[in-house]
Amino acid sequence: MNTKKIIAVAAMALLIGSQQAGAQWKPVGDKIKTAWVEKVNPKMPWNVYPRPQLKRTQWVNLNGLWNYAIKDLQSSEPASFDGKILVPYPIESSLSGVGKTLTKESILWYNRTFTIPSAWKGKNVKLNFGAVDWKAEVFVNGVSVGNHTGGFAPFSMDITSALKPGSNKLSVKVFDPTSDGYQPVGKQKCKASGIWYTPASGIWQTVWLEPVNAKHLENMEINPDIDAGTLTVKPFVSGAKAGDKVVVTAKFGKSVVATAKGESGEGISLNIPNAKLWSPDHPNLYSLDVKVVSGGKTVDVVSSYAAMRKISQGRSKSGHLVMMLNNKPLFQMGPLDQGYWPDGIYTAPTYEAMIYDVDKTKEWGFNMIRKHMKVEPDLWYEYCDRVGMVVWQDMPSGQINYKDNKWDMTHWFAGDEMTRSAESESDFRAEWKEIIENFKNHPCIVVWTPFNEGWGQFKTADIAVYTKQLDPTRLINSASGGNHFKGVGDILDLHKYPAPEMYLTDPDRVEVMGEFGGLGLPLKGHVWQDSDNWGYVQYKNEKEVTDRYVEIADGLIEMVKKGVAAGVYTQTTDCEIEVNGLMTYDRKVIKIEENRVREANLKLCHSLDNE
Repeated sequence: MNTKKIIAVAAMALLIGSQQAGAQWKPVGDKIKTAWVEKVNPKMPWNVYPRPQLKRTQWVNLNGLWNYAIKDLQSSEPASFDGKILVPYPIESSLSGVGKTLTKESILWYNRTFTIPSAWKGKNVKLNFGAVDWKAEVFVNGVSVGNHTGGFAPFSMDITSALKPGSNKLSVKVFDPTSDGYQPVGKQKCKASGIWYTPASGIWQTVWLEPVNAKHLENMEINPDIDAGTLTVKPFVSGAKAGDKVVVTAKFGKSVVATAKGESGEGISLNIPNAKLWSPDHPNLYSLDVKVVSGGKTVDVVSSYAAMRKISQGRSKSGHLVMMLNNKPLFQMGPLDQGYWPDGIYTAPTYEAMIYDVDKTKEWGFNMIRKHMKVEPDLWYEYCDRVGMVVWQDMPSGQINYKDNKWDMTHWFAGDEMTRSAESESDFRAEWKEIIENFKNHPCIVVWTPFNEGWGQFKTADIAVYTKQLDPTRLINSASGGNHFKGVGDILDLHKYPAPEMYLTDPDRVEVMGEFGGLGLPLKGHVWQDSDNWGYVQYKNEKEVTDRYVEIADGLIEMVKKGVAAGVYTQTTDCEIEVNGLMTYDRKVIKIEENRVREANLKLCHSLDNE
């Protein structure tokens, strides 16, 4: 058979496979959907390598149609299943093809088979999950190969010992009580209403396999120092022994800038002369090639990237404490971004859909995004790195109970903070640590926010110190929008709707407006429900919204002169019954006059340029 015929046969097989997969799957429900639904490939959704800062060439994507079953809490792996579910979309989502809610009384079981490529013979095989909400136990051929708790960070396990020749069975057991539990959930609620949204349980990011040698790069820390002109890479090699080396090469474009070597667990310093700094206007990135060498042989190769940038605080010429990027004041202006989708909930329909929100935010003249109550896939942060979008990262709230969660937004907090159980506190700290350690290599992230508006807020001073210990290179926004303690963290963050107002001041911290705006415009045919939609203020058309937006932005300019160092507008998109987005929930209509908003935002973003 000639080459053309082989290609034709392969293409036909792929087409037939896709048609068969499509016949077993379709979006469910009658809610609005994005245009990207039509681009979802049920045979292989999200076929993009999911870990851009530790990238290997060989991998197998396990996304696609799996078997699923919802069983009681005491259930073992079922012999039969309820139907098919499209991974990596949450079971509650339309794109999962299921649209069922997981409760505290049930277990979600996943099941599929896979075959290890023959070229991987002699290799260890790692099974990787982008994220599973919330508690997961993983089985290969009936053998438990690992557990993970936490709904927002990736995890991996070596499954080599459980594999057999030919077909292998993969099963995943998931428990997720959502808001009926104490765990971090963000804006998820068992019964969605108001500012609380549909849950997103189970596997919601890519699942994949990759081959590694027994001795391989497990992880690394990347720390730039623009003042010293160095980039330090600390690698962690699984199975490392004395004499093993890690060689790191930094390139800018095609040109090699620096090469250095060291050992596992030690900082390898690369001199970066005349460094090209990373900023929103110039998002310069250095590519990294990392090799593990043992006995004179290269046993692992990964590609990564880094940026030379510094986030700090300092005084402007007018004497106000502001946020500094690369030792220069930068006013950070961005939207509150919740990362929800009408069809995929936590999971964007496609990669193209995911980056669309970032692209529009950039086009509107913003230089920052506050990622609110959610952690995105690694690829989202990589895209922000590439296009120059600064990110404030929230810890998703948990244990939200208004009887226990006292909130004072207008005064210094003088009440008693809520008390968590030892288990709840331990899980909070563990998941926050996991989030920070998994994403802190991304240069786009400049602020960590452990608490918002008193939701689940506890031991604020201790958690602020804990966060700084986990990452001393970024600013800590200890409590966004309330329950403020003088001198705790680096930032005093106030909320005021619709127009911003600084009603507290702390000369020892950067002062920001962490939320304002919320200008509502419901558009028929593009709303989650036909009536009773909600926004802080309702308007009739895009001109009215834009007029008020520009008015508020001009007012914020005057506040900059008094020391306000950043602003966060609510919000990027409508979200379920909230209709205060800059675009509709289905992303089909922009609800502002884009050029006017861009002009206002650029003015704000450059308001400290001469400071």
